[in-house]
Amino acid sequence: MTGVRTGVFPGTFDPFTNGHLDLTRRAARLFDRVVVAVAHSPGKGTLFPVGERVEMIRAATRTLRRVEVVEFSDLVVNCARRVGAQVMIRGLRAVSDFEFEFQMALMNRRLSPSLEVAFLMPSQQYTYLNSTLVKEVARLGGSPRGLVPRVVEERLRAEFAPSSPAPARAAASPRAGGAAARRPPAVRGRRR
Repeated sequence: MTGVRTGVFPGTFDPFTNGHLDLTRRAARLFDRVVVAVAHSPGKGTLFPVGERVEMIRAATRTLRRVEVVEFSDLVVNCARRVGAQVMIRGLRAVSDFEFEFQMALMNRRLSPSLEVAFLMPSQQYTYLNSTLVKEVARLGGSPRGLVPRVVEERLRAEFAPSSPAPARAAASPRAGGAAARRPPAVRGRRR
C-alpha cells in the first residue's frame, strides 16, 4: 500500500456515537484510507460484544468509501502496523481529554516511533458527547436520537426496552396465596 495515506482510529466505541462518526468523516477527508479499529476491551465490561460494535460501525459508515472497520485485541500500535497506518487518529472534545491523550500519544510514540498521532476536534455540537453518557441516557429511558447513528439508536432501544408487565391473573394476587403470588414478576435482564 505504498503511497496510500492511512489513518487508524482506535477505540472501544461502546457505543459508536455521532461524535465518533463526525471524527470518522473528518478523517476520511484527510486520509486516503481510514481504519476504524474496534478494541475488544475485556476489562471494560462493554455493553455490546465486539462483533456487534463492528457491525454497527460498518452500517453507520457504509456510505464512506474510504473507511474500513476491523477489530483488535492487542496494542494499538500493533493494529496500526497490521493495517499499514502511518497515523493514529484521536479525538479531543475538551481540554479535559488532553492530559490522558497526551500521555497515550507519548507511550505510543515510545512503542512505535514512526507512528504519528493526529488529534481531531469534533463539530461543536458533539463536544460534550461520550459513550458513557449515551448509555446512561438510554438506560434511564431517555432517547438516544441525535446522539448516535440510527443503527446504534435501534440497538440501544432494544437493549434498554422496558419489559412488558405480565398479564394480571387472579391466581397471582397476594390474596390468592399460592406460589405465583410470592414470585416477583419477570424482569428483562441487562446483558453485560
